Amino acid sequence: MTKIIAITNQKGGVGKTTTSVNLSSALAYMGHKVLLVDIDPQANATQGLGVDRTTLETTIYDALTRNIPFSEIIIDTNVPGLSIVPANIDLAGVEIELSQVKTGREQRLKKAMEGIKDRFDYILIDCPPALGLLNTNALTASDSVLIPVQCEYYALEGLTQLLNTILLTQSVFNEKLTIEGVLLTMLDSRTNLGVEVSQEVRKYFKEKVYDAVIPRNIKLSEAPSEGLNIFDYDAQSEGAKSYARLAKEVVKRNG
Repeated sequence: MTKIIAITNQKGGVGKTTTSVNLSSALAYMGHKVLLVDIDPQANATQGLGVDRTTLETTIYDALTRNIPFSEIIIDTNVPGLSIVPANIDLAGVEIELSQVKTGREQRLKKAMEGIKDRFDYILIDCPPALGLLNTNALTASDSVLIPVQCEYYALEGLTQLLNTILLTQSVFNEKLTIEGVLLTMLDSRTNLGVEVSQEVRKYFKEKVYDAVIPRNIKLSEAPSEGLNIFDYDAQSEGAKSYARLAKEVVKRNG
């Protein structure tokens, strides 16, 4: 059965795209069929998997605005078992276009997925750092939400707004939506602040917080510029080991 997970947090710079690219790659290397959906206008996940954004003829934008089926948009990546629905700068204007649609604008992504869902074990959605229509589409289409939380001051600031958005989506569009898990990212264990924030997040979210923690790691920062996931860039790095642990936890939680 396909599991659809939205990776979201309206704060920027918390590791959403890094997590989307590397968790999807880790799951694929474990032997699962995985689809990554890039619904962020910055299209960093598309670039991070080595796809040239300037040569794309169809993208997620066409699925959302012209009802082009995913089957015509999906691209295979260099990772065996991992495909992507890419994005480019066209997506930047989609919120304005969708806002003029009177009915069904929140279900556009869900409908676009219907014909291809059963081809994959996991579908991950890389969401933009905002709580607009793109994010609502992602939450409406998903089974659960994975929330990356940066181990920095003000880490929990704004999460109440995100949780309210999740509750609103549950009540209006997707009653089955749950929190998949909370992922601590960019942890510098040498600082008291990093440890304190980690403890605070675990106190707040309890068992929803993954045991795997993503450290600050230069290799994780370098990999996207090469269009590579962390495993193909440096499989021995702490970043790679952490995302491998996360993937195992995700699979275990989903039976």
